[in-house]
Amino acid sequence: MKIARLAQLTAGLIALLIACTIRGQVRPANSDFSLLVFSRTLLYRHASITNGIAAIKKLGAENDFKVDATEDSAQFTPTNLAKYKVIVFLSTSGDVLNEEQQSAFQNWLRGGGGFVGIHAAVAGKVATEGSWPWYTELFCTEFHNHPAIAEATVHVEDQRNPSTAHLPRHWVRTDEWYNFETSPRGQVRVLASLDETTYKGGTMGRDHPIAWCRKFERGRIWYTALGHTEASYSEPLFVQHLLGGIQITAGCQAADFTPRGDSISKD
Repeated sequence: MKIARLAQLTAGLIALLIACTIRGQVRPANSDFSLLVFSRTLLYRHASITNGIAAIKKLGAENDFKVDATEDSAQFTPTNLAKYKVIVFLSTSGDVLNEEQQSAFQNWLRGGGGFVGIHAAVAGKVATEGSWPWYTELFCTEFHNHPAIAEATVHVEDQRNPSTAHLPRHWVRTDEWYNFETSPRGQVRVLASLDETTYKGGTMGRDHPIAWCRKFERGRIWYTALGHTEASYSEPLFVQHLLGGIQITAGCQAADFTPRGDSISKD
């Protein structure tokens, strides 16, 4: 009887583990949520936007969150935004929201929303919402310029964050590498930075953050400057990087958002 009972309990435990496991990973708590991808462009339009939307929709299907995509800024109303736990700005460009829509987005974030910015979503006059001071404050910096697409080395500074924990300590990849007006370090938690000695065209020296997160006005913010190329969205390491950013802003994966002022050694 004891052996039979033990076998029954073991079978039940195995069944429970299988039910809680998706593609070899335990499903994060509160993973069932809705996300809005916004990709309106008024200035430069990245050819990778189509691939980016497809990749995020695939991540949603595989990880149990619902994805809507739009380029219609009229969807930025209090009622509509209330449906979403996460909003992704995917290589947006120009002043994509009017004052009323800006207010709706601002209040949504202040209500505890999670914001993901990808590549050109960063603030700047030739990036996104360059005339909106609050949006610049959200990122703690602005886009300055970029050199030609090149291979470079990304140094992972936070090896515990879900968006960077899977990455090699020194990640060599090809992308368009943004320079920023100032380093946001000390106001944000830097997740990864660039080694300017590995490519030409960097203007920030030894302190060149390229991905970071922070909490701002009760909202959770995650930004990556990566993602210019169409090929990025079929790279497993980069796609997992996006998934981690989405999950920590949704609150279904734990992450430390505490700013750090120190620059981790790149040796």
